[in-house]
Amino acid sequence: MHDIFAILRDNWALLLVGQYPNGPLGGLAITFLLSLLGLVLAFPLGIALTLARLSPFAWIRWPALVLIQLVRGVPLIMLIFWVYFFVPLLIGRTVSGFSTMLVTLVVYQAAYLAEIVRAGIEGLPRGQTEAARALGLGYWQTMARIVLPQALYNMVPSMVSQFVSSIKETSLGYVISVNELTFAANQINASLLTKPFQVYFILAAIYFVLCFSLTQLARFLERRIAAQRAGNRCVPQAAAVPRVAAAVGSP
Repeated sequence: MHDIFAILRDNWALLLVGQYPNGPLGGLAITFLLSLLGLVLAFPLGIALTLARLSPFAWIRWPALVLIQLVRGVPLIMLIFWVYFFVPLLIGRTVSGFSTMLVTLVVYQAAYLAEIVRAGIEGLPRGQTEAARALGLGYWQTMARIVLPQALYNMVPSMVSQFVSSIKETSLGYVISVNELTFAANQINASLLTKPFQVYFILAAIYFVLCFSLTQLARFLERRIAAQRAGNRCVPQAAAVPRVAAAVGSP
C-alpha cells in the first residue's frame, strides 16, 4: 500500500495531464477529451443514421442498417487499425494517433448511438405520431418537432452509459501511441520496471472510480425520467393531440 501512495505522489501529474505544460497534454485529460469529443461529434451522425434506419425508403434504410451492423459487429481494435492505415491513404498524409482515435470513436459511437436513439423513438407511445399526422405534419416534421425531442430526453441515461463505455474504449488508444491514461500508466511502469502490479492497480482504480460515478449518475437520471413517465401515464391518451399541437405551435 505504501508503494501505491508513493507512485501516486510522484506521478500524479503525469496521470492527470501527461507532460503538460512542458510537453503534450496527456493522461486523464486526453481520456476525457477523446471521450467527450467522440460522443459530441458522433451524436449528429448517430441521429442521421437513426433517421435513415427508420426511413420508409429502402434505398436509404438498407445502407444505414448495413453500416450500423458492420461497425457494431467488428472489434474496436480492428476499427482502430483500419482507420490508422486507411485515413493516410485517403488524404495523402499521416495523421496523429489522437486524430485516428477520434475518428474511430466517432464512427464507433455513432453506430451505437443510432441504436440507442432508435430504441427511444420506438419506445414512445404511438399516439404521439398519430396525433402529429392528424395535425397534418409530414414524416420529417414529426420526427424533428415531436418524436426526436422526447426520444432524446428519454435516452439521456443511455447516453451517459455510452460515455462511460467511451472512457474505457479510449484505453485502446495506447496501441497507436495516443497519450491517454493507459499510455501514461505504461510510461510509469516502464520507468519503475519492478512495480507493475501497483501501477496497473492504480490505473484500474482510476477507471473504476470514474466509471462507477458516471454509472450512478446514469441510474439517478433513469429514476428521474421513470418517475416523470409514471406521472405522464396518469394523463389520458386523448391529451396527446393537445400536447402535440402545443409543441408545433398550432391553435
